[in-house]
Amino acid sequence: MTKRLFFLKGFAVAKQLVFPKRCPLCDEIVVPYGQLICKTCEESLHYLSDPTCLKCGKSIEKEDAYCYDCLKQNHFFSRGYALFPYELVSDSLYRFKYKNRPEYGIYYGREIVKHFAEVIRSMKPEGIIPVPLHLKKERKRGYNQAQIIAEEIGKLLEIKVFTDLIKRIKYTTPQKELDHVARQNNLKKAFIISESVVKLRSIIIIDDIYTTGSTIDAMAKILQDVGVNNIYFISIAIGKGI
Repeated sequence: MTKRLFFLKGFAVAKQLVFPKRCPLCDEIVVPYGQLICKTCEESLHYLSDPTCLKCGKSIEKEDAYCYDCLKQNHFFSRGYALFPYELVSDSLYRFKYKNRPEYGIYYGREIVKHFAEVIRSMKPEGIIPVPLHLKKERKRGYNQAQIIAEEIGKLLEIKVFTDLIKRIKYTTPQKELDHVARQNNLKKAFIISESVVKLRSIIIIDDIYTTGSTIDAMAKILQDVGVNNIYFISIAIGKGI
């Protein structure tokens, strides 16, 4: 082992001792060193299971069907997928976003690749776009949780991640505080294409939570307007459909 590699390994161990990784589900310190989730939580974890909506991926009761939300409105995205039911990881995602747990994003990014690698390859994506935060909100939080997830996916699957393609220029009220109509109005003119779009034919939008789809639709609409044909999304969590 060279001196440089020895130093880097020692630095990583020291960093783990000072800032130990915490389990994304229970938030306890993860042991042994190098793991991203504790064994107890890993064994109790379960993914979203079929049947799911053929459009947005919400859990529903019938096979080969659409949820109520997708039947009553037209979405601009092609199809969406999610890893977990929202109630399973709601506390985790709150800490991830608001309690300075950016390391959760590495775990969630790897879980998406583990569970959806073949689905992603079938999409033939030419790029991944994390849902952007308004600059003021990102500065306050210190990071964009969707970007951390997207960059881990992009690294593992060798897909380009576009972090500046779409910018959020409108400081919006948190979507969780609004009803469906208010969510749509809240996002009007919230996003802009910030640079010339190379002729991308297929992209994947990454977010932490999918509820009504207002955010994904707002981004998908402006992507469609510049010629992107196939727009997918993958989220960590999703609500239940009916």
